[in-house]
Amino acid sequence: MGRPNDASSHAAMSQDPDPHLGSTTHVPADADADDLLESIRHATIEDALERLSANTGGLSSEEATRRQATHGKNLIESGKKRSPVLAFLSNFTHLMAILLWVAGTIAFIAGLPELGVAVWLVNIINGVFSFWQEARASQATEALKKMLPAYTDVIRDGQEQKILAEDLVPGDIMLLAEGDRISADARVIASSDLQVNQSTLNGESNPSRKVADAVLEEGLSPAEIPNLVFAGTSVSEGNGRAVVMRIGMDTEFGKIASLTQNMQEAPSPLQRDLDRLTKQVTVFAMCMGLIFFALSMFVVREPFASSFIFALGMVVAFIPEGLLPTVTLSLAMAVQRMSKRNALVKKLNSVEALGSTSVICTDKTGTLTQNEMTVNHLWTATREYDLTGVGYAPTGSIESQGTTYRAVDDPDLELLLEGGLLCGNARLRAPEDPEHRYEVYGDPTEACLIVSAQKGGIDPAELERRMPRVKELPFESRRKRMTTVHALEDPIDGATRIAFTKGAPNEVVRLADTIRVGGRTVPMTEELRARIMEANDGYAADGLRVLAVAYRPLGAQAAREGVPASLSAYTPDTIERHLTFVGLEVMMDPPRPEVAAAVAECRRAGIRIVMITGDYGLTAASIARRIGIVDGDDLSVISGFELAHMDDTELKRRLAGQVVFARMAPEQKLRVVSALQEMGEVVAVTGDGVNDAPALKKADIGVAMGVAGTDVAKEAADMILTDDNFASIVAAIEEGRAVYSNIRKFLLYILNSNAPEAVPNAVYLLSGGAVPLPLTTMQILTIDLGTDMLPALGLGTEPPEQTVMDQPPRDPNERLLNRRVLVKAFLWYGLMGSAAAMIGYFLVNMLNGWPGVPLAGLADEADPVYIQATTMTLAGIVFAQIGQVMNCRTEKTSVFKVGLFSNRKILVGIAFEVVLIVFLTMFPPLQGVFHTAPLAWQDYAFLCCIPPVVIAIEEARKAWLRHRDAARAKRGGAR
Repeated sequence: MGRPNDASSHAAMSQDPDPHLGSTTHVPADADADDLLESIRHATIEDALERLSANTGGLSSEEATRRQATHGKNLIESGKKRSPVLAFLSNFTHLMAILLWVAGTIAFIAGLPELGVAVWLVNIINGVFSFWQEARASQATEALKKMLPAYTDVIRDGQEQKILAEDLVPGDIMLLAEGDRISADARVIASSDLQVNQSTLNGESNPSRKVADAVLEEGLSPAEIPNLVFAGTSVSEGNGRAVVMRIGMDTEFGKIASLTQNMQEAPSPLQRDLDRLTKQVTVFAMCMGLIFFALSMFVVREPFASSFIFALGMVVAFIPEGLLPTVTLSLAMAVQRMSKRNALVKKLNSVEALGSTSVICTDKTGTLTQNEMTVNHLWTATREYDLTGVGYAPTGSIESQGTTYRAVDDPDLELLLEGGLLCGNARLRAPEDPEHRYEVYGDPTEACLIVSAQKGGIDPAELERRMPRVKELPFESRRKRMTTVHALEDPIDGATRIAFTKGAPNEVVRLADTIRVGGRTVPMTEELRARIMEANDGYAADGLRVLAVAYRPLGAQAAREGVPASLSAYTPDTIERHLTFVGLEVMMDPPRPEVAAAVAECRRAGIRIVMITGDYGLTAASIARRIGIVDGDDLSVISGFELAHMDDTELKRRLAGQVVFARMAPEQKLRVVSALQEMGEVVAVTGDGVNDAPALKKADIGVAMGVAGTDVAKEAADMILTDDNFASIVAAIEEGRAVYSNIRKFLLYILNSNAPEAVPNAVYLLSGGAVPLPLTTMQILTIDLGTDMLPALGLGTEPPEQTVMDQPPRDPNERLLNRRVLVKAFLWYGLMGSAAAMIGYFLVNMLNGWPGVPLAGLADEADPVYIQATTMTLAGIVFAQIGQVMNCRTEKTSVFKVGLFSNRKILVGIAFEVVLIVFLTMFPPLQGVFHTAPLAWQDYAFLCCIPPVVIAIEEARKAWLRHRDAARAKRGGAR
């Protein structure tokens, strides 16, 4: 039976209009919005209207104009936007960019303009790319505005009018009909089965029923208060009227907008690391430059100009010019891989932040669960049934003790399924594409009752034809039940109508005089009541939702019991008594099947999961246990009401253990995230509603749902899941960890060439010039910006190692350039490269006779043997780097296990540096620029031996490390 939602129905529900339209008493502009909310929801309809200086006949146009002058327009205000010019320039003025500008300038001063241009181009390309990424970032406030309707229906001057939503003022009477978006926070003053979808505020898809009565219950979050409606939500069913009490930025919606606008984004862990690294590299490079300048001036007695250029060359040599492009490429490649795993990243730095994540704050509905209510148990006095299949697709069966049942096999089961199906207003529509989900119209709880009936073989259309609805007594929060009356095609014991009631089990059982047992109606006893409530309590303890179904034939007996014959006279008081209890329908939003494995992987990786949901605590705790987020009995379930009365010290203490947060308000979710960050955690937050936007922006990495998520959530987030699946977050974390590992591999690789570059210069200086300079400044820059660059970029594309999720999250205070990296780069890889380079240098001298060379080898005319020897030093470093790039690909795993030739980009880089060395040594114009000479076949024979020797030495070290770890694990297992 349809429910009216037109203008006439609004008029029918209203109280008698006040002849005095409007009031000249203004609502105080400085009234505290929260105090106003509390006072209005406790008040009767008449008191609420009086406090808002309103009446059921609406405001006059003149009064509305006066109030708008006081309160302003009903708009979500935009925060100050950053200038695009400043945003663009910021990509060229951070520490690493400044260092590269300086490096390029040094190259120009040193007479190497082509290298200066190359360094500056690296900076420009990275800056433009970063700006392009940021240009696609969050526009959360604009998305918030789109969620508010442009027009709304009100009563003004005693008549129904359609006005711009921005012209609403406190005291306006809004008309609410099915499908309407709500434009302001308001107090309900009339309701006809009014149900509001508040998922934008609380993240839960189940509609909330709204009533016009005063609500005195305490401990409710705003979204839980049944006589209030809020801006940004929508009417899913029924209709009603509400008096506006808050507009614009004072609404719950406005508060979220304000929180989102004022949220300052903190730099990502990678950005902080790169800033620290830049400072370290700057200090290190300047110190090395000063040391070599002093040695050149006072030990070798070089002229000031020569010593200065020599020192500048060393400074440039120690600046990792390829760091920014490698970081960018690593992040970009990870973004591509993640997109194939259903995760779209908006900001490159967010990739690495995911890899650092130590805590995931996740909502429940749609992320951990399927967001499809499913009946999984049925209970009658005769037996308990289990239902297979999940979701709204009518696939599955009803089973009990190994036997499959159809509705026709058990009359009690048939009545239970029929009553659950008929006593509801939801509808299901099958998808045109089999891969898509069924669409639900109405309450998801009622929709799953339809599915349970279909699993029992009941055809909804046929049942509604045989038992058409003739009357509905809508659900009320006070009664906690609803009833529908149906005409019977075939009278039962003289009854031509039947009433089905469904609702809270304790309420339905209280009204039942009889119960169905084995197809017969028998008197209800205290023992049977106890059995029903015991079953209900057991399901509820598991976090399941339970609805009871009862019926009452409306015939001669009902007439004797005072039931009127006229349908219009049917009321809850006359119909909802002397009921016959049938059974219980038990339902839940089932967990996604792949989530349990993803949660287990998080636990293995040392990542904590904290559930923050708008659902009830018992349900949230049940899901958390079911999928493995928590184990044991030491679980704290904290409600929004409890959190509001908890100080930060207690909150952090509780966060140190296993905890689930339920019925959370937006600012409370934000508070939890902030507390975790203050505890030193790197926090990822998932969300899909408007209520999640502030926490998504505050988090180190905000993750929005792509399917169910609102535009606001998507704009506020750093990453969007295209499948709304928690398992995709875990896959993204794996990629994020790989990014950090790859950046460190790159850093290790470029630093290990610094030692072979510095050692020849140290030999020259410490020998007082007796050993001619084995490597010129131009050759050093050739390594840094030429041969090293492409293999290093190839390292940035390495896929995650198999053991990447076996490690705990890295300490946020751990640095990219730590002692272990320095020792490995300079004292292990660096010494191997230095040995190869110096052996090659002295080998050429031994074979060709010791040359006589001007100081520093900077004269225009240099001995050909000397030039050949320095060329050999350069080539020795390059060929050592060929072996080292392979070594840097893994931490402990053998490179042969991952595949020596599996990374094509590294192979291309190696081929490029070999070809480059050949060109530099064989092409006369380049020989003059880079001070190189052709090498003999014996030289190339020596060079070809360097990579396999370097790889073999490192493989021996990795094998020893694996053996050591296995022995430690064995000893630990024995204990």
